[in-house]
Amino acid sequence: MEVQFLYSLITGIFIGGVAGYLGSLLITKRMALVGDALGHIALPGVALALIYGFNVSLGALPALILGIILIWLFEMRTKLPMEALTGIVFTASVAIAFLFLPEEKISTALIGDISQVGPWDTLVSVILSIFTFLVLRKIFNKMILANLSEDLAKVEHIKVEKHNFIFLVCIAFVVALGIKVTGSLLMGALVITPAAAARNIANNLSQYSFGALIIGVISAVLGILLFKVFALPAGPLVILVASLIFLISLILKKK
Repeated sequence: MEVQFLYSLITGIFIGGVAGYLGSLLITKRMALVGDALGHIALPGVALALIYGFNVSLGALPALILGIILIWLFEMRTKLPMEALTGIVFTASVAIAFLFLPEEKISTALIGDISQVGPWDTLVSVILSIFTFLVLRKIFNKMILANLSEDLAKVEHIKVEKHNFIFLVCIAFVVALGIKVTGSLLMGALVITPAAAARNIANNLSQYSFGALIIGVISAVLGILLFKVFALPAGPLVILVASLIFLISLILKKK
């Protein structure tokens, strides 16, 4: 049991950290709701994983990748805002999932179950979290520049469409991993709340992004520790800790 708890804790630390770091870029790009919507886009894959007994992240990732490709293609085709296109794909995904998701599996799909994480899950989560963080760090400044001015980014030979797609794939990886911790319903909060708290107290972009990473780690650790102590679902506890940190950040916020 103690070893199982250690697996859960390690998984939560790495996923919480990369989710917070991702959130800092999502908020900067005014895409805060995209992370939440992608958690719902993953639902058909999560439902299949729960029905057939395989890893929920493995089920979520193909659904996410498909959803992201559709959003990316729709954006190039229609030039509609990404939030609108994400909303269309997300609602369709939820509708599909609830056509065949068994009632007894709904809770696990929506709020996750970190207690089911094993050694292989932990290893894969750590490797993919580190990889995704490194990719995000590499494209971070380019995405910020493209957000300020696409014309200026193109002058700097930044391929905006390519980087947007890479960014969306990174979101897919983080959401697929995070579903094990918080489920599809709360995944958006794991990405956005630590970043929002960090933004309140950061003095510069570096403090903001790495502060979000640290708050994501703290939220995951404390939430999973509370899960161990009180035997309540870990996912909601992680999000409540992050929300409490956000409230504290409002008090500490510099006027």
